[in-house]
Amino acid sequence: MISNHLLFKLASGEVFGQDQPIALKLLGSERSLQALEGVAMELEDSLYPLLREVSIGIDPYVVFEDADWALLIGAKPRGPGVERAALLDINGQIFAEQGKALNAVASRNVKVIVVGNPCNTNALICLKNAPNLQAKNFHALTRLDENRAKCQLALKAGVFYDKVSNMTIWGNHSTTQVPDFLNAKIDGKPVKEVIKDTKWLEEDFTVTVQKRGGVLIQKWGRSSAASTAVSIVDAMRSLVTPTPEGDWFSTGVYTTGNPYGIAEDIVFSMPCRSKGDGDYELVKDVVMDDFLWGRIKKSEVELIAEKRCVAHLTGEGNAFCDLPGDTMLPGEM
Repeated sequence: MISNHLLFKLASGEVFGQDQPIALKLLGSERSLQALEGVAMELEDSLYPLLREVSIGIDPYVVFEDADWALLIGAKPRGPGVERAALLDINGQIFAEQGKALNAVASRNVKVIVVGNPCNTNALICLKNAPNLQAKNFHALTRLDENRAKCQLALKAGVFYDKVSNMTIWGNHSTTQVPDFLNAKIDGKPVKEVIKDTKWLEEDFTVTVQKRGGVLIQKWGRSSAASTAVSIVDAMRSLVTPTPEGDWFSTGVYTTGNPYGIAEDIVFSMPCRSKGDGDYELVKDVVMDDFLWGRIKKSEVELIAEKRCVAHLTGEGNAFCDLPGDTMLPGEM
């Protein structure tokens, strides 16, 4: 469902602009091959002038050849009674294989966005299995969380969402994620100067963003697809267009060398800026208080534990699972 929304946005030029031709290479499985053929037919029938090629396949070593961007969306959803540790192992195997394929055949400067959950640790698995590619070019999607946080702040302040800037999601794409209202701004002013209800910010706002996906499932009967596709477009555009002066965006990236004191060698959502060349830099001019740092450390602990759970998939020895509570992913029941 996410891909069905996303592919037509990509083909229309919404991400790369109206002067950039695009080739879409769709990876599926034996079970989904007929559905892939149907999507390819719809794309062809839409007569997008920028769409020069649509190809489909089930072998990542073929589909990923010379890819400039890899959007890794497919993953097994978590079903009733499935422990988070088991999901990490099942989906981790998918991303280990895809990392190896990218390492072998993709462009040496390929940009990888991991959407399939648990996306932070899946991104770590993927990059660890692609040692010949730059680790900093692997991203875990937290842009939907950022968009949800901006929406809630705009609603509370009674302004349009484009007035909200400098919104960071720190940490894991789980219910330990940290929507940062300390550094965020509304119409150029610190959020805490506009919204003076600290209790709402620390409790209602934070929990609403963390659990928004689960509430959507209850209302809609399925997880978010259209808004996820929009957030993937937003994430890509943030890397291919210069970040507005003074602003930044959130993405889950490799922590080694980060300026914040967050544990190294995990994938953690942090604030970034881009010159529009596909690359990014971490934002250094952020402030911390005890509340924000305490929440960040909690998400860090969870990601370190997830990393231990998948050590057998990252080449770091035997796996050992001691997750600090079975936290849910945004969107899980």
